[in-house]
Amino acid sequence: MTKGMISAPQPEAVEAGLDVLQCGGNAVDAAIACALVQTAVDPQMCGIAGFGNMQLYLPKIGVHTTFDFHGRSPIATKPDMWEHLIEREALDGWGFILKGRVNEIGYGAISTPRTLAAFEEASRRFGTMSMADLIEPAIAYCEDGFMVRPHMAEFWNRPPTAGRDANISMLTKHPETRKIYCRPDGRVLSVGEILKNPDMGRTYRRIAEHGVGDFYAGEIADRIVKDMKANGGMISHDDLANCAAEENAPIWGSYRGYRYATNHPPGGGVMLIEMLNILENFDLTAVGHNSAEYIRVVSEAMKIATIDKDNKVGDPKFYRVPMEELTSKEYAAKHAEAIRRGEKANVTRLNTGGQESKNTTQVTVVDEDGSCVTMTHTLGQPSGVVTDGLGFMYNGAMTVFDPRPGRSGSLAPGKARFTAISPTIVFKDDKPYLVLGAPGATYITMGNLQVMLNVMVFGMNAQEAVLAPRFAATSNNIELSNRILRACERDLRSLGYPVLRHPVSHTFAWVHAIRIVDGKLDGGADAATDGMAMSV
Repeated sequence: MTKGMISAPQPEAVEAGLDVLQCGGNAVDAAIACALVQTAVDPQMCGIAGFGNMQLYLPKIGVHTTFDFHGRSPIATKPDMWEHLIEREALDGWGFILKGRVNEIGYGAISTPRTLAAFEEASRRFGTMSMADLIEPAIAYCEDGFMVRPHMAEFWNRPPTAGRDANISMLTKHPETRKIYCRPDGRVLSVGEILKNPDMGRTYRRIAEHGVGDFYAGEIADRIVKDMKANGGMISHDDLANCAAEENAPIWGSYRGYRYATNHPPGGGVMLIEMLNILENFDLTAVGHNSAEYIRVVSEAMKIATIDKDNKVGDPKFYRVPMEELTSKEYAAKHAEAIRRGEKANVTRLNTGGQESKNTTQVTVVDEDGSCVTMTHTLGQPSGVVTDGLGFMYNGAMTVFDPRPGRSGSLAPGKARFTAISPTIVFKDDKPYLVLGAPGATYITMGNLQVMLNVMVFGMNAQEAVLAPRFAATSNNIELSNRILRACERDLRSLGYPVLRHPVSHTFAWVHAIRIVDGKLDGGADAATDGMAMSV
């Protein structure tokens, strides 16, 4: 085996992780260095004021665990504070559109920033290098700058959908953000221009010198809380003091001889288990990859899991999630029979609008000892808020809470909202076989599912599995990427399905994966994100 492999959406981040492996660091060191560079070079997809989930399989020391660091609503949150502002729910289930967009861009959108706490916990317990060393590559990109990549510019300039503010607003609405991302004439930086963020560099240097504790209980924390108080934000010193990674054993599923480990709610792993349990009842090889019947069957499984997610999955600290039912093979078999009969599941949404932005990133690492790390981290819908002099953008995780009290995803103080984040490791003969994860909001589980099927059912390598055309059904629509055959679309329409074809060829999550076969690694990076998979 080589020293290891990394797959991630940003070449700069992959290279930083490879340098760590080359210098003798382990998979945990490489994943954190990679992730910290991501916060510098893709600062709307992720950040130290974000959230996520990390799975670690470390066979040399007998550790297999997950760190959950979903953002939690501030202590000042009121369950009914936004109920009177509801306009509609997003068609794909990714949040609500509220009057004044108070949950979307601005200080009201910010949940607790737990990413940095998770990085520090994983590094302290399982890494071999200091956080001060691991943050150095990110500091260099802050101070020296990096070229704006096509995927960044496309995201910034994406047209508004479903009544949300245009993404450009998160760069232009607040003066402290404008000074980082815009020229003096107000124009947002373009592809190939150099983006420097010296304020973030100074913040990172302070963290390297004084430790992560400064972010949560020191000078940086004081500046964060002062800014929140001055601008109507809800984050307090008590909120910051409660920011810690939550460790859980992974949850397990099985599919035709494979076993796979994924994450607990409020993450999306339970959806993967339910969908794969349903699909285990079909001979997908005989049906044919991406045939109309394949798309119908898999889409119905997606819709069923989406309905259950909408109605039954939330933060287990606040809501009893019926895990035994949702992961039951018998429960799945009943749904499979309904699919065989041609029944169509009905995904209901409130006053639905169009599709939403997806703002997340992924790190997938395997090292020479067979240690595996898969981590999905994000800002959610970025808030657009940057505290004067600190440089980093805060998450906008409050966007996806349900403003209606009494539901699985309703607002409550200290509560995490559901995300489809689902970093997963597939095992074959009790050894890691496929390590994967993805950004992509509600499409994350749908992308992970299809890549897993591409490998487990159709024998594809990691890159083939990631690049194969994808589809999704997070509503009653079946959405197709532009490489799905039009003949399939005609057949689906003839069956009465509403079909939405997208103009892009690579979409529905941005999966990054590593496959391990007889000790040899092959990696897959999603072409939609300028990503890269490489070994050393």
